[in-house]
Amino acid sequence: MGFFDKIKKIGIFNGFSKLDDEFYDSLEESLILADMGMNTTLKAVDELRTRAKREHIKEIPDAQNCMREILAEMLEVADPALNLSTKPSFVLFIGVNGVGKTTTIGKIGASLKAEGKQVLFSAADTFRAAASEQLTIWAQRSGIDIVKQGEGSDPAAVVFDSISAAKARGTDVVLIDTAGRLHNKSNLMNELAKMSRIIDRECPDCAKEVLLVLDATTGQNGLVQAKQFMETCGITGIVLTKLDGTAKGGIAVAVAQELKVPVKYAGVGEGLEDLKPFDAREFANALI
Repeated sequence: MGFFDKIKKIGIFNGFSKLDDEFYDSLEESLILADMGMNTTLKAVDELRTRAKREHIKEIPDAQNCMREILAEMLEVADPALNLSTKPSFVLFIGVNGVGKTTTIGKIGASLKAEGKQVLFSAADTFRAAASEQLTIWAQRSGIDIVKQGEGSDPAAVVFDSISAAKARGTDVVLIDTAGRLHNKSNLMNELAKMSRIIDRECPDCAKEVLLVLDATTGQNGLVQAKQFMETCGITGIVLTKLDGTAKGGIAVAVAQELKVPVKYAGVGEGLEDLKPFDAREFANALI
């Protein structure tokens, strides 16, 4: 059983026997319902029409394989691997409350530790006491060090302390949790930008990733969130959670195309093994 077998497939290719206008119209509708969005859907279907004509594709199974290839290419906008090329490297996790940000950090931290990396958690979501408590549980469970302060303390100070600890301990990678909401959006964005600046100042040559965690079930609303965060934080990648709970897996393609940043991790369940590095071709094969 493949990792993405839990996502709902786009079954349009099983219902037609020839590539006619009715087929293409139904394909467009199916892709839009799968949350690929209008612009991305039209681009994908137009590309299928072009290739079908150029490569003399007449049969539905051949069109199915061609569409898998098109979606994989649309997802491959940049390297999906985390850049952890320096010691320490930093990964900031951002996103609104409720998307599974803290759990995602815990799972990725456990995975990196299992690979032999020395990991440090930075509990910089100081506006939600449960976030720090939750990350502490993950730290204890995985045997990972954590830097935290009291509720309501300055998140940037937590990041500064985490940088100092990482340098002193020879840490490979620092995973930083951040608040999903302050009392207004501009304050949230300013706080995130401040944390990023501290890393740049204290470790100017270190690798830094900014991963936006999105709940796949929110669909196009997630894309709106992503665009807002992109303007402020310079996102380098996406983590898509809850892909198993939705028939809207096409949001992965929409996000990659609209933002031109890769999906780096995908989650299809609650278990530790249900969050993995994203594989565009495996995903496209499962979706179509």
